[in-house]
Amino acid sequence: MDTSVLLTVNDVYGGYVPEVDILQGVSISVQAGELVAIIGSNGAGKSTLARAIFGLMRISRGEILFAGRSIVGLPPEQLVPLGMGYVPQVANVFPSLTINENLEMGAFTSRQDTQAKKEEIYSIFPPLARKRRQKAGTLSGGERQMLAMGRALMVSPKLLILDEPSAALSPLLVKEIFQLIVRIKEQGTAILLVEQNARQALAIADRGYVMDSGKVAYTDTGKALLDNPKVVELYLGFKDD
Repeated sequence: MDTSVLLTVNDVYGGYVPEVDILQGVSISVQAGELVAIIGSNGAGKSTLARAIFGLMRISRGEILFAGRSIVGLPPEQLVPLGMGYVPQVANVFPSLTINENLEMGAFTSRQDTQAKKEEIYSIFPPLARKRRQKAGTLSGGERQMLAMGRALMVSPKLLILDEPSAALSPLLVKEIFQLIVRIKEQGTAILLVEQNARQALAIADRGYVMDSGKVAYTDTGKALLDNPKVVELYLGFKDD
């Protein structure tokens, strides 16, 4: 793994309306090629953090660096060419377009060989390859998530931010999505994974951050957080006997 720091979030405050900061001094980092999980209860600020990094939300204080460059105030359309991808939880595909067309839309800012990149994406997500001419609106929830991730990967991002990729999926599909996330990471893309399925997220993460009330409450390796009795008690729930 390349250990150079790719993303640095330093003491960030911000929210959706002026004078109301959901994020209360958050500091995290992601190294090149690393998978970092952000977990916590509902309302902890996990998705808000993801949106703040991707330029979708106001930041009142703090610093965000990507590949050594300050990106505070930059809109998403300027972050994508720098090497950042983002997959929101909802409204993440174009339902009226085919799978193939969705992938092409993901590459409209790219100068690389689009066809070759599509075939690479299809090799990662075989179910999409079989339905490449099918409209995205007809896909299952799991297939839509695959397509959303595939579209974000069309520009070969250095960092892929995934916001609740397993939301509303069956346990079997959740397992499949997490396996695909690991595969993406193994191919060299750093991943910031915001996830409600905390145990599964930490199980595949190199490192993790536990957020609580807009702050980072705990941080450690994924395994260490899974083994931390306080984290288990407060955020993961006790294991079944």
